[in-house]
Amino acid sequence: MEKKAKIKIAITIASLAAISILFTRQQRRRRKLNQRSQYSCYLQSEPKPQHNFKRVLADNSYSPFKHANKEKSSGSHPYELEITALLENPRPEFDFSNVDLDLQRSDSFIWVETKSQLNELANALSKEFFFAVDTEQHSLRSFLGFTALIQISTEKEDYLVDTIALHDEISILQPFFADPGVCKVFHGSDNDVLWLQRDFHIYVVNLFDTAKACEVLSKPQKSLAYLLETYCGVATNKFLQREDWRQRPLPAEMLQYAQTDAHYLLYIAKCLVAELKQQGNENSYCPDDKFNFVLEASRRSNMVCLQVYTKEIESYPGEAAASSIFFRLLNGQGGVSSISSVTQDLVRRLCAWRDLMARVHDESLRFVLSDQAIIALANKALANPTDVYTTIAQADSDVDCLNLSSSLPSPSPVVCSHLDDVERQVCNNVENLDDILLANLQKCLGPNGSCPLSVFNYVLPAKSNWELKNQSNKFVYKQNGVKISRQVAKKASRDLFVQKFSCKSPVYHNCRIYANDGRLLCYCDRKKLEWYLTRDLAKLVEDNPPAIMLLFEPKGRPEDEGNEFYIQSKKNICVSCGEGNHYLRYRIIPSCYRIHFPEQLKSHRSHDIVLLCVDCHEVAHAAAEKYKKQISAEFGIPLFIHKVADSRKAEARPGFSASITNFEAGVSPLQLRTAAMALLHHGRTMPSNRREELRRIVMRYYGGREISQEDLERALLVGMSPRERRRHAKKRGLSLKMSKPTDFPDRQQDSYPAVMVESATMDATKADNVLGLHAIETQKSGEKEGRSSLTEIHESKPPTCSNGGIDQLVFSTIWKKMNSTSKVSDSKDDSVGNVDDECENSSVQNGFGSSSPTPNSKVSLLGHGPHGKQVVDYLLREYGEDGIRQFCQRWRQVFVEALHPHFLPAGWDVMHSGRREFGEFSVYNPAKKPADDGAAEINKMHH
Repeated sequence: MEKKAKIKIAITIASLAAISILFTRQQRRRRKLNQRSQYSCYLQSEPKPQHNFKRVLADNSYSPFKHANKEKSSGSHPYELEITALLENPRPEFDFSNVDLDLQRSDSFIWVETKSQLNELANALSKEFFFAVDTEQHSLRSFLGFTALIQISTEKEDYLVDTIALHDEISILQPFFADPGVCKVFHGSDNDVLWLQRDFHIYVVNLFDTAKACEVLSKPQKSLAYLLETYCGVATNKFLQREDWRQRPLPAEMLQYAQTDAHYLLYIAKCLVAELKQQGNENSYCPDDKFNFVLEASRRSNMVCLQVYTKEIESYPGEAAASSIFFRLLNGQGGVSSISSVTQDLVRRLCAWRDLMARVHDESLRFVLSDQAIIALANKALANPTDVYTTIAQADSDVDCLNLSSSLPSPSPVVCSHLDDVERQVCNNVENLDDILLANLQKCLGPNGSCPLSVFNYVLPAKSNWELKNQSNKFVYKQNGVKISRQVAKKASRDLFVQKFSCKSPVYHNCRIYANDGRLLCYCDRKKLEWYLTRDLAKLVEDNPPAIMLLFEPKGRPEDEGNEFYIQSKKNICVSCGEGNHYLRYRIIPSCYRIHFPEQLKSHRSHDIVLLCVDCHEVAHAAAEKYKKQISAEFGIPLFIHKVADSRKAEARPGFSASITNFEAGVSPLQLRTAAMALLHHGRTMPSNRREELRRIVMRYYGGREISQEDLERALLVGMSPRERRRHAKKRGLSLKMSKPTDFPDRQQDSYPAVMVESATMDATKADNVLGLHAIETQKSGEKEGRSSLTEIHESKPPTCSNGGIDQLVFSTIWKKMNSTSKVSDSKDDSVGNVDDECENSSVQNGFGSSSPTPNSKVSLLGHGPHGKQVVDYLLREYGEDGIRQFCQRWRQVFVEALHPHFLPAGWDVMHSGRREFGEFSVYNPAKKPADDGAAEINKMHH
């Protein structure tokens, strides 16, 4: 009995324990379910319209965008061949003359939202030779954005296509947009072309952009609102463009706005084409005028078609956004001078989390979390989710109420649904960021994820490997200790370059100057007009744009000299790509050559100075530098002075001993200057091995002896032209007038520092021509310390080594003392150079059959100046001015082949002669020098 009782008790206890365990598990499961429901994603109850799309071409993954495949496609653009054919052989005209449009817009339009209606639209477009197009986008509640509406207008009907309802069917319209025989009229098509590619693989071929036509016509404005009001008398509310175009049904005012944008485009295009034709007729100097305004507008429009859509792929999520925040903070907007490493890490973590959440939920970055909120979270110590919530709300409330983001919910639904994840990013700065992001991704889209899958995010778990494959591309740029990505740094550097160096005002004013018989002489700027008017040499005949008529008979006419270029108006745009927002002057003939041209061949000649945008400028400059190397090889003239050395002997310097024997003599001028500057500014703080390396560079210049602070100061001036010296002195806060007179003697400021110049020989048949540019630094006498005399030297033929190999070094030395017949100052010091014992003291002529020329003391040794002078001297000596003209034609050909410019001014020609005749009193007349500096040319027009 006792055994049975014990067994019953044991069974009872076991049953109670089992029940207790089961109950506990159920409670835990309920608790988890409650927690999950508490933090469930907001998208569970607020689905988005785009989630009904069955397929998207551009998802939110980190994979690049794939364009449509097309046979015979040679590049990334499927229709590159067709568009290029239009650019190279444009159609003669856009014929809108027969367009019969009713300017009285009716409220009737066709709303297309079913596949059958879309097929009817396709049938209608198949009968058209042109139609107008506009699109409406939505980007706030989408990571990449999507097209919400397409407006298409023909002569008879206006169609509003619901691309949300028909997103998967719009490809029916692809053939009509890609047909080169059908003209598509857009306004400001740069974004529309890309959006149509991104969403529907629709590629536009044969485009007429009314905004590009406005650029060609130099309209005061090029907005669609301006054109509607000017040509149609219609006013529109452009604020409606920012409305939510996802909503259905659309309000009446938004429908009216959408219809208006496309309805009048064909009529506006008709008016603009008529103006382009009229402008071409009025500005045509001759029937064969190269500039056709209609074709120019066509070329600019079809250049837009060549764009291809690409997704911005970062090496790490949020990297570009974090770098952008750092850059803004350090450049004035944040008012900080440095950012702590802890803050940098928090900003990167939050930007990475925001990027991932935006992709998962298909939201824009600004909707998920604002930049201001990220900065606030990174700068404040937070203890719990409540602090996170309050900090974000406060940061967004501080934003100006006019800012769009201030109307957004703060914190956003994304943050509210994942508040614990934000806290984890901010408070747990020890855990690896990769692990945190992967955990977040699994929590959102894993097997038991809280966020719904969609066509935009379903590939994220499979393609979420954001580990850096190339560490060198992660952070390569530092500013005040803050690492900034290469992409952001490059863009920031480009923007800064544009801001600093681009032209701040229009270059071409297109003012006109007429001869006294009424014939057009040239176009020029206002300053030129004022010069003639203030001297009573001309009278004003027109005000806008200004034009004057000369009161004297000029020498010759532009057409008589073959200078048709100067009697054409010019556009303030990049001559290569047509960019008009910024441009820089670009000299087709490099300055290192042009500066040495005779005055009569370069004065007032603007033919070879064109406008380029920053990107085209970079391409042209690279091509020019490459061609300089070809010139150097062809003429046997090195681009740089390879080595310079101090001509004085070490023994002449009391207090120093030549402690280094068998020291390699000579060093590059630029290398010498860089080493000296680094030692002067950072010598005490740099590592000892680096400091010793730089010291040895400077010591090679001084023949291996020990160097002092004074030697470093003098080394900075080696190879500088007088102008570079003045800039150097100004930068250091010095004034040449306050300097010791012995540092810069009266007439010797243009002399070189005392150096021996060394260059590399080319080959056995081409002697080293750089020997014609020698300059010697006179050694300091034993008088007062710091006194020196810079002397210009006449030289005899320099010695050269017997072995003429390519890599052999040839030292030019000075062995002729100063004498009373030399062009020197009154200094009594002598300059003596050391002759290399291994070289023969034999006379050598340069490769052009003449002895080395006298040095030009104003040519800097730091750049290509010596090379340019020798090339020009040779051309003038051997071929005269015709040689210079042919040389210029070669450089123009290099420019054309590098950029293939589409927008060169009319009259610009590779074979431009540049021939000009100068009046008797012209300061540029080579046969007559002006009596004084105030002599002005009044017998010849300046261009």
